[in-house]
Amino acid sequence: MMENIKGIIFDYGGTLDTNSRHWSEVLWDAYLEEKVPVTKDQFRECYVHAERELARVPYIKPEHNFLDLLRIKADIETQYLIDKGYWQTRDVTRRAVMEHIAFRCYQKVISQMEVSRPVVEGLAKRFPLVLVSNFYGNIHTILDDFRLNYFDEVIESSVVGIRKPDPRIFSLGVEAMGMKPEEIVVVGDSFSKDIIPANSIGCKTVWMKGQGWGNEEIDESVPTAILTDIALLPILFE
Repeated sequence: MMENIKGIIFDYGGTLDTNSRHWSEVLWDAYLEEKVPVTKDQFRECYVHAERELARVPYIKPEHNFLDLLRIKADIETQYLIDKGYWQTRDVTRRAVMEHIAFRCYQKVISQMEVSRPVVEGLAKRFPLVLVSNFYGNIHTILDDFRLNYFDEVIESSVVGIRKPDPRIFSLGVEAMGMKPEEIVVVGDSFSKDIIPANSIGCKTVWMKGQGWGNEEIDESVPTAILTDIALLPILFE
């Protein structure tokens, strides 16, 4: 299935850090655990608001690690819930809950990295690896934070000015490897943002199928392979 593959492009968020679980679902679990009295629709509204705010305003600095990032996200989200009247509580309570949400999510990623890191490390011994990610300008700090420095090149959307699902961001990854697209496999959790654009430029693809946002049209004949656990990825290259 993966014959003649000479290089691998990885997505980061949702692929390596949550094992193909959309970050909205990871955060929602934390909101439930902290007993924040809002509906899932209200939470999804605040999640979208925070993502748009982070795209609009450079709250995330290059030196911020992943816990810093989660704190900033949770701060924006919980403040939105207060401002909209979805959650009535004191600010001191909101801030305490925000910290707990961020820490819960951070611990989940630390746990997942015990699975993802050995996979990436093992494949790095056999193939050149490139990371292609929609991120906030601090991906190198994140990789340091989780001891995931196995990538020969990192293509970050906020740095190159191109965001997925624009296929050009994957073309930059292909160019960085100096290979033909058909010699490269792209591994990602988003069908629309990873698999479709990577497939469109001729790369092979591994779709990490998990719990997504829920609004994607899926054609399972498109990916070269479909997995539900990052731990199984090395088997494809045996």
